[in-house]
Amino acid sequence: MTDATQTVGVVGLGAMGSRLARALLEAGFPLAVCDVRDDAVAPFEALGAVACPTPKAVADRAQTVLASLPTPAVVEAVVKGPDGLREGTAIATFVDVSTTGAVAADLAAALASVNVEYLDAPLTGGVAAADARALTVLAAGTREVFERVRPLLETFGKTIVHVGAEPGQGQTAKVLNNLLSATAMVITSEAMTLGVRAGLDPEALLEAFNAGSGRNTATFAKFPRHVLTGTFDAGFRLRLMLKDVRLCLAQARELGHPMVVGGTVEQLWALAAASSDEEADHTEVVRMFERWAGVEVRRSADAEATRA
Repeated sequence: MTDATQTVGVVGLGAMGSRLARALLEAGFPLAVCDVRDDAVAPFEALGAVACPTPKAVADRAQTVLASLPTPAVVEAVVKGPDGLREGTAIATFVDVSTTGAVAADLAAALASVNVEYLDAPLTGGVAAADARALTVLAAGTREVFERVRPLLETFGKTIVHVGAEPGQGQTAKVLNNLLSATAMVITSEAMTLGVRAGLDPEALLEAFNAGSGRNTATFAKFPRHVLTGTFDAGFRLRLMLKDVRLCLAQARELGHPMVVGGTVEQLWALAAASSDEEADHTEVVRMFERWAGVEVRRSADAEATRA
């Protein structure tokens, strides 16, 4: 088991990484942190974490290092690049909670060459689950490493699933999960815009879906909270959803596995990304369907006033 007196490293203090770091601090783990943005590091330094200028500096202090980073290329640079984790003198275990797809096996091999063990442990649940310390962790690696790191994962994870022993199997589970989530979001957008165009009240329509067999993560959570309200603040960028869908489809192509529906979903998210701002939330994919249908899927002003 991970010793609570040992320093834990966190590289990447974005929407998810900052929440994981806070959970670890609140659980009493000494922390070393690193991010390219000084303003992301400062709040943790004020709480007693050690601010490190490079991933190597984190790996010189911490035996276990977690990384929460946006793309496979960034994770590769943090692990294998100049002043990367692989050059650290204290690191013994690397836990990648990012969504990196097929590069996981290569990262595991690169770390094994310097006697660093690897746990592939992407997360699902989003920022709301991170705030509630109720994330789902999809972990892959040896049982020994998994059990050793579990106390760290339990600080922010409610459901921790050991999906396999091979690096990359956690990534496969994660990108498949996000493909399902992405599919739910676009088909719900299509259905909801048709319903509104046909004169149905969007809130009543969602109530009907959620009481029936059409219920999914978009109908019971994302549309009521982020679309009907017009806030579009689920905390996960549209372009990151597209990235995850593409990672899934890339693995399918590598295995020679046809993904007919998945391919269409990929095209829809690519179209939405092409017509959206760089920082657009993934729930804003509905805007594309709204433009096509000439409607908006929003709660009425009277309904908003009643709720207030």
